Amino acid sequence: MGNGRKPALVIMAAGMGSRYGGLKQIDPVDEQGSIIMDFSIYDAKEAGFGKVIFIIKEAIETEFKKNIGSRMERHIPTEYVYQELNKLPQGFSIPEGRVKPWGTGHAILCCKDIIQEPFAVINADDYYGRQAFQEMYHYLTTHEYQDKYQYAMVGYHLNNTMTDHGYVARGICSMDERGKLVDIHERTHIEKRGKDGAYTEDEGATWTILPGETVVSMNLWGFTPSILGELDKRFGAFLEKSLPHNPLKCEYFLPFAVDEILKEGKAEVTVLQSTDHWYGVTYKEDKETVVQAIRQLKEQGLYPEKLWED
Repeated sequence: MGNGRKPALVIMAAGMGSRYGGLKQIDPVDEQGSIIMDFSIYDAKEAGFGKVIFIIKEAIETEFKKNIGSRMERHIPTEYVYQELNKLPQGFSIPEGRVKPWGTGHAILCCKDIIQEPFAVINADDYYGRQAFQEMYHYLTTHEYQDKYQYAMVGYHLNNTMTDHGYVARGICSMDERGKLVDIHERTHIEKRGKDGAYTEDEGATWTILPGETVVSMNLWGFTPSILGELDKRFGAFLEKSLPHNPLKCEYFLPFAVDEILKEGKAEVTVLQSTDHWYGVTYKEDKETVVQAIRQLKEQGLYPEKLWED
């Protein structure tokens, strides 16, 4: 690392609460009241990450700090960034009636004034497993700019990321023989088929099997600050193209931006593979699975009974 700065962990939490009807509704996943995010921050801190940056909506700031932030601030340096609809390039304004945020690419772009170090990005309510943070920390502290930006992504095996309770959306990754990402395809409707998955693009009329070991993205990325300039340059062009067709719903997704930078030959993305299980609560029935998984991980000694000693 040229500048000796420890990588930061950026947590996309702007959508938190909206899905649950308020932050208080976010269910703990252990007896001590920890939520999934506690485990990600614990794993990241153990791996060596130096600080956490929460991307939130300003409207939930007080509640977020009270329920979540104040607990984390005691254990790791913490900063907050607001993802707001009005954070738009010059010449653009919020379309009338728009309430939906501008997507994960825009979320990261909102950090452009405060990030100077390499950083990892995660979703707030996904459990990624310890291995992912260790591999990402190692990558971010050992790779410098070459003739291309050096980015990374943690890939999971599809069969470690599925639910029994419905369908999921996943980014299907293809890699070259060196383990570099070639492209990433969003499949929005994947269902479990034994150890494998199957996706449909025509509402279930036809299905395509995806082998269980297919590598998928769960939005755990590693970047250098260069990504911020790239997103800044591209977001306006995205809006120009998308707003006329879909003013209320178009979203600027992070994988879409990465794919574009990749196709232009400006970056290399190393796919770090995790053999851990990913856990998340896509459906309320998934909650019990997560609670049981956390209990087992504690029983195996991977986590202390009480995550944070006060």
